Amino acid sequence: MSSTPPPTSRRERPAKPALTRQVIVRAALDVVREEGLERLTLRRLATELDTGAASLYVYFRNVAELHAGVLDELLGTIELRGGEGDWRTRLTGVLRSYTQVLFEQPSLARSAMVSRPTGPHYLALLETLLALLAEGGVPDDRAAWGVDQLLLYATSSAVEHGTRGETTSGEDEFNALAAALRAVSATAHPRIAALGDDLLSGTGSDRFTWGLDVLLNGISRTPRPRR
Repeated sequence: MSSTPPPTSRRERPAKPALTRQVIVRAALDVVREEGLERLTLRRLATELDTGAASLYVYFRNVAELHAGVLDELLGTIELRGGEGDWRTRLTGVLRSYTQVLFEQPSLARSAMVSRPTGPHYLALLETLLALLAEGGVPDDRAAWGVDQLLLYATSSAVEHGTRGETTSGEDEFNALAAALRAVSATAHPRIAALGDDLLSGTGSDRFTWGLDVLLNGISRTPRPRR
């Protein structure tokens, strides 16, 4: 007698979950966490979802739009309250949370530099930042441009530190730079020699907070150029 099992009727197979934008994004996020953003393509995702790539184009026009959807899903984990304190302290807390989300996914952080999500979580982040700027008395026109600078600064910080975390040479590079700065000629580079180790002083956290203070001071006091 043959040991080959009888074919299973399609009616007896468990039904696949309905294909929705949310289902696709969550599957894409699993691929990113396990294999990295570079492996996330519509074809790869179609295989993961046991469907055809053409089915995914109904929800996402291209891979860039898919990346934005995945990023927006991650932004749902941001702490939008920003902790306790005045508006500056809470705004800093929100952007720290945003940066941490991107820091944990360096490839997505790099993607965020060129393509922004448009989903509900990004809009919630944007609304929170604008509300905090308004609470701080920042004029609306400056807040409208300033929020872009704040997000760009936070995103680039995540890219810089996240990318360093992907390699084992980050500490070696820092030590090499420190050695180069200490060895400069005071005649050729007097300002570098004068500042010395102070060029690399401070913790990453302190530098991040100081950078935000610089931006916030400038945003609140700098009028937009007239046409």
